[in-house]
This record gives sequence, structure tokens and C-alpha cells, in this order.
Amino acid sequence: MSTEDLERYEAESELALFREYRDVIGMFRYVVETDRRSYLANKVVKRAGSDGRPAEYELFDAWVWDMYRQSRFLAKVTISTAKGITIEELPEREL
Repeated sequence: MSTEDLERYEAESELALFREYRDVIGMFRYVVETDRRSYLANKVVKRAGSDGRPAEYELFDAWVWDMYRQSRFLAKVTISTAKGITIEELPEREL
């Protein structure tokens, strides 16, 4: 596989991922961003860190932005980061 083929494959995968994101965002209440990934989730719970460890966040009914994953829909995700996260509540959509 040439470098050009690899770049084309990655561009096509990124575009397909963006389209999937656009299609599923209406199913979720929150956008959660870390320094490494972005998630969509319907429930976010913060767990207090202890002994100098960073806080943990649990996401339920989640979708992860990761083009290398075969399954992006997850029942539960635990995030632990010292750099912090951004949580945004999405506006409710009318049907």
C-alpha cells in the first residue's frame, strides 16, 4: 500500500466517521471532550479522585469518536484524565 493510498483511506474513514457523528448526535444529551477523544453520551457521572489521583468520569449509553474502532457504541465508558474534560449539554431537539 502506498503512502497516497493510506492517506486516501484515512481521509475516507474520517469523512465516514464525521457522517456517522452527524447522524447519531441527535440520540445523545452530552458532548464530552478530552485531550485524546470526543464522546457523545446520555448520562455523565463524576467520581471524585482520591490520594492525588485524577477524577474519573463514567459515561453511559455512549458513542466514541475513533475511526479505528469497529464498535463505537458503548454501554459504559470510564474516563480518567489529569488534563480535565469538557462536558457540554446539547439542546433538546423537537421531533
